[in-house]
Amino acid sequence: MQGARRPRRGATTIEEVARAAGVSRQTVSNALNAPHRVRPETLERVTTTIRELGYQPDQSARSLRSGARRTIGYLAPVDDPYDPNPLMAGFLEALVDAAGEQGWRVLLFRPLRGAADPAAAIDELVAARQVDGLVLADVLAADARVDHVARLGVPFVTFGRTGPAQPQHWVDIANDAAMAAVVRHLAALGHRRIGYLGASEDLPWMAARRAGFLAEARRLGLSAGSVTVTAARPEAAAVRELLRGPERPTAVAAGSDLLALDVYEAVRAEGLAVGPGGVVVTGFHDTPLCRHLHPALTSVRLPLGAIAAALVGRLLDQVRGATPPPTGVELLTELVVRGSSGAGP
Repeated sequence: MQGARRPRRGATTIEEVARAAGVSRQTVSNALNAPHRVRPETLERVTTTIRELGYQPDQSARSLRSGARRTIGYLAPVDDPYDPNPLMAGFLEALVDAAGEQGWRVLLFRPLRGAADPAAAIDELVAARQVDGLVLADVLAADARVDHVARLGVPFVTFGRTGPAQPQHWVDIANDAAMAAVVRHLAALGHRRIGYLGASEDLPWMAARRAGFLAEARRLGLSAGSVTVTAARPEAAAVRELLRGPERPTAVAAGSDLLALDVYEAVRAEGLAVGPGGVVVTGFHDTPLCRHLHPALTSVRLPLGAIAAALVGRLLDQVRGATPPPTGVELLTELVVRGSSGAGP
């Protein structure tokens, strides 16, 4: 007689997993939904059996029972598809991975084209019960999106600090400490005259980077100049202002990698070289651009994986009913040294 065929992937039932693993149906359910309730050796045996049999839980049935969609909504920043922000693209990859490791997925959404206020898009998603919580990024001081989501009562977290009167469900990097590390790196290389190029100080992270740069320069007794790119002072003019001052800096720290590219161009337009012997340059974000410049750009690398994991962890704690910590999470960065400051290619 022909033997019984092994169930095709996705057709295995929870009862078959329980029999194969030698445990109860409830133990399999706990392994999937509350692994902390299962002894480690039993959990390992059940998860191995699930993997071997190709068992796929019915997510729709689980959602109906629990009321959870196991889906995180990410309010995607408005971006140009032909010139996307490489940092936020990397953050999205990290967020999807961090959610997936917890058995969750990420749903991207944004307002209709031309809509200035995302409130309607948020309301529609929450009312449809399509997500269990939200992630907001590029958070500004007293961000109206944070106030709106807080009023809705939906679990949420933010990549970026919220205002003092808002819920402190944020994860961020220590921007000031990161730029202070850049200053210490330049000082260790022997630079005594340094400059900083930043973008709009309406962006909290840019304001923090400038403050960290100037504070550390003062502490070390360095001569430091700072200029900010504005509509009236575009990038090229801002860098020329630094380079043509009474004491031309021997090193310029930029508040982003794209600003560092502007420094490269302006330095060369002045007939100077980028790097030791000319003008040393550093960036911020460590985007792929850094490795393709000549010389390769020294830059501050953000721990995108750790940021995403912390965001997902704090959000799922809220979804499961835990009381959020009273303060946000601040993560440290890494300075990746390359040829633009004298090390590497």
